This record gives sequence, C-alpha cells and structure tokens, in this order.
Amino acid sequence: MQLNWKIVHHQLKEPFKIAYGVYHFRKALIISIDFNGKTGFGECTEIDYYHIHLDDFVNDLERIQPIFSNFLIEHPFNFFKKLQAFLLHPFLQSAIDCAFWDLYGKLENKTFAELNQIKITYFPPSSITISMDEEAVQLKKIIDSDWEFCKVKVNSWSTSLRDKLLATGKKISIDSNGSFSLEICEFIQNDPLSAKFLYFEQPMPKGTDNYRNLSQTSYANWMADEDLQSIDDLELLQPHYKTLNIKVMKCGGLTPSLDIIQKAKAMNFKIMIGCMTESTVGISAGIALASFADYLDLDGANLIANDLFNGSKIVNGEVVLSEGSGLGIFL
Repeated sequence: MQLNWKIVHHQLKEPFKIAYGVYHFRKALIISIDFNGKTGFGECTEIDYYHIHLDDFVNDLERIQPIFSNFLIEHPFNFFKKLQAFLLHPFLQSAIDCAFWDLYGKLENKTFAELNQIKITYFPPSSITISMDEEAVQLKKIIDSDWEFCKVKVNSWSTSLRDKLLATGKKISIDSNGSFSLEICEFIQNDPLSAKFLYFEQPMPKGTDNYRNLSQTSYANWMADEDLQSIDDLELLQPHYKTLNIKVMKCGGLTPSLDIIQKAKAMNFKIMIGCMTESTVGISAGIALASFADYLDLDGANLIANDLFNGSKIVNGEVVLSEGSGLGIFL
C-alpha cells in the first residue's frame, strides 16, 4: 500500500461566522491510499480554535509512511488495530481509517453498508448551517432557504429571538459553540417552548463543571459535541445530554464511530451524525453512518466553492447516496 497526502484550501461560498471567529476558507488534508490500481480517500481539517494544525499531521505522516508501505490488505477492523499503534491525533487517524475503508470496499467491490451488513431503510434530513450574523439576516436566510432543517449559530439568547426563529415555520436547531452562560442554559431548559427546537448543541464550554448543570429530562434536547470525545464519555454524559453529535473526524474514524453508535443506542441516546467544514470526501464518510442517525448535520461540502470530489452528497437536505463501492468517493 502507498500512503499519500495533499493539503488543500477549501474556499467557502460565503464568510462562515461562529462564536470562535469568521472564516473565509478551511485548510484540509486529503489522504489517499493506493493499492492494485484502486485509491481510497480520507480527509481531516485544520481547526485553529482546537489548536489542530496540519503541519503537525504531515510530520506524523512522514514518520509512518515507510512503515505503512509494508502493510498488507486486511479487513478494516484488523487494519485499525495497527493504525492505533501509531498514536495519531484522532483527526489524522480518522482520515487514514476512512481512506482504508474506501480502498477496501473498492477492492472488494462492496459498499461500506454491504461490508458491515447495514440495512438502509431511511435517512433523516440534514440541516443547513446558518452562520452568525445580524438577526434579520439570519432570519431571511432561514426563510429563503430550500432546506427545511436549519441549524442556527448564535452566541446569545432571548425570548424575542426564540419567538422569531419558531415563527419561520422551519425545523430549527441551535448551536452556540459553547458560548452560552449557565444563566441562559437554566432559562432554556426550564422554558416549555424550548421543546419546539430540534436540539441545542454544546451550549457551554467543554467540561464536566459546565455540563453537570444540564438536565437530560429538561425541555431542551441538549446535544453533546465537544463534550463527546470517545466511547468512555458516554456514562458521564447520560444524565445531562439526550443526544450525541458523532463526527467521524472527532471520534477518530469510522471504526470507533461504529462502536460509539452501538453503545450509545443501547443507552437510549439519540444520535446525530455531524461534520466539520469538509469536502465530499469527509461528507461521504459521514453519510456512510447516516442510516443510524436521528438527525443529520452533513452540509459541510455544501458550504465549499471548490470541492474537487464526487461521492455521496446532500441536496436541499436530502441524502443522495453514491453508487460507487467503498465510500463511493472519486475525483
């Protein structure tokens, strides 16, 4: 097997404003694994507010590339055990794990669903992200959107904003990127109208000291994003969060994501499959898990102006599954 990589710049269609700042592009690392005329693809992105930088990943790739060339093709579950031994950052581990699943499926001429005996009967709709802006601008974008499900980025809350969002008639969820205060969260979880929103994602900064104040039985459907990092977090989160945002990249790949989903469902969590700002490479990996989800937030590639890849995608909120093998990704 040959391991290769390339750093790309995802130019965004419009400025992406969240509580952490304003972004006009995203740097991403595209991983490719080649064997016997087939190529598998994976992706991870640079997130400055998480202190995740691609130069560090390139150093790791240069370290493991010579070892990687000696690996044989085997089932992805067995390959993942070897991958874990490199002790890579979860984002980079994810990109390699996804690339191998894509390659293995192409070599076997089977889809990810076929390899894992996943019966696909339904995909929930995906939301489109409405980035932070003036209230009137956000409301107009929601109303004008062809998407029925809208995830709205905010860093404040009021009864006025609540009522205007509900009045749009769209299915609305809220993502404050950890910017809400305890006072705001206590108001939200005791407000009966909070139940009209699909979910409230990662309301406060990551950490037990914050989420211990959230109640899983409140009016709000609290969703853990940064507070969920691995399968070991589930027991601690259960009294406080109803829903988990499972991002393949954050969780370290498709392989660990499958384990998290299985355990989370057994614990009666609701599941969202989410994403970073990713191209079709990363989104195709997320869509491979979409049939397990109660909610989807897989609009990352829809925000990019220069996506070079084809594969599974989201069109006006609906999943359009690639007919290709593996993860169905191709240039």
